Amino acid sequence: MDLPHHALLDSGRHPHHKIDLTTLRFFDHSSAPRVSTDSVIAAALKKQYPNLHLTIIPSYGVNLFAYATATGDASFEQVSQDDQHHGLPSDLTWKMYFPPARRIDGSPGVIAESLIFGKFLYRYKGADFILYVVDGRDGVASYPQVRNFYLLSTDREVHKVEELVLAAGRWGNELHEEVWVWDGGGWSKNRELYESIRKASWDNVILDEDMKKMIIDDHTSFFDGRDQYERLKVPWKRGVIYWGPPGNGKTISIKAMMHTLYSRKDPVPALYVRSFFSWSGPEYAISQIFLKARQFAPCYLIFEDLDSLVSDSVRSYFLNEIDGLKSNDGIFIVGSTNHLDRLDPGISKRPSRFDRKYYFPDPDVQQRVAYCKFWQNKLKENKDLAFPDKLCKAIADITDGFSFAYIQEAFVAALLVIARDSEAPSRFEGPTGKADCYEEGWVEVENVDDDDGGDDGDNGDIEDLPLWVEIKKQVEILREGMEESRKSSVVPFNKPC
Repeated sequence: MDLPHHALLDSGRHPHHKIDLTTLRFFDHSSAPRVSTDSVIAAALKKQYPNLHLTIIPSYGVNLFAYATATGDASFEQVSQDDQHHGLPSDLTWKMYFPPARRIDGSPGVIAESLIFGKFLYRYKGADFILYVVDGRDGVASYPQVRNFYLLSTDREVHKVEELVLAAGRWGNELHEEVWVWDGGGWSKNRELYESIRKASWDNVILDEDMKKMIIDDHTSFFDGRDQYERLKVPWKRGVIYWGPPGNGKTISIKAMMHTLYSRKDPVPALYVRSFFSWSGPEYAISQIFLKARQFAPCYLIFEDLDSLVSDSVRSYFLNEIDGLKSNDGIFIVGSTNHLDRLDPGISKRPSRFDRKYYFPDPDVQQRVAYCKFWQNKLKENKDLAFPDKLCKAIADITDGFSFAYIQEAFVAALLVIARDSEAPSRFEGPTGKADCYEEGWVEVENVDDDDGGDDGDNGDIEDLPLWVEIKKQVEILREGMEESRKSSVVPFNKPC
């Protein structure tokens, strides 16, 4: 292979080594019991390139390939020179199959390559380096996977190596259209969650307008008010709790706020906590969660189902992280719960931990009408399904005490029955418009003008409309289930704060 940087490959090589000694030692070492691939590769490189400076960079947190590909500030090309004398390839690569994330999408899956050993020429800001990538499965106990970059440079360009590590490390630590998620005992960057919050908007949330404005102002004033907090000499931290019956917009409000904060001129990163699980115990998980939040402050730290996360065994540790000796400046914490009464008073009733509580009640009749208009608008392209304006008010009247999630279920169940029983099922079209309406329990709605969808003028009698007939049946079924649930519940009712 004709390489433009061939002089570098030979400049630091030992004059008596006509073969790639490092490749030879890797394959020799990999065919026998081993404890430290790192030391073997380092020794081989120093012997092969005695005149070049060696820098070893663990790939965790510093991915030189990803940095070069994403930013364009660096470039690389593989050196493919098989050792014919020893019968060794120039690299070792696995070709791996990954099944589709969702079978329903119809994807056949993807083929990806995993590099175990390889040699590259790497360029950064006019400096050329020799780069080896080695996946060393080392250790005498848990046999961990250790993947390192071995960067060889001239002595006068060592400072460029340090600049590269700093730039690539900083880039790797930042979020790139992602959300930090704690799950399974560690942090990971989640692109799918970020894509889902991009669709969320406060315009799509049916909520009391005064309360909605108060929630938005509470968050934006915090992130805009660092100087004010400092002038008042109070800690720049805040916590709020969303509480109320399930299915009434707590989650979609968190999602809409995440979108709002990501859309700022200086985006506020979100850290989402799914559990307190870790192999070292929940206390370790809590400490790592707040360590990451302090590192990324100002940030938005999210605890959904707070009553399930904070058990009696970790409550004291959790409270100490929130309001202990360590500084939480710049951290806005939001927790949600369906059961405020299950939270310890030290969480639910003490300011400086969670300063404000927002109650999300079941929707009133106007909000139920607005939600029905959302469905009317989604179904307006379906010419086989009559949905006049007066049906919105009728459905709102019979769903008193229903959450948005229950009303949604009534619509979905009714539409499925109508589609199943239709004489011409191919002519029936289900809900159209916004996708992923039901995904992960996010109840999304739209602001629909009173004139949008439906018929103008006299809507006639609704009693014989298939949608009205079926939705009444579904509401009755759901209400019976709600009554049975209430009878079996032993949790006392708490008034709003």
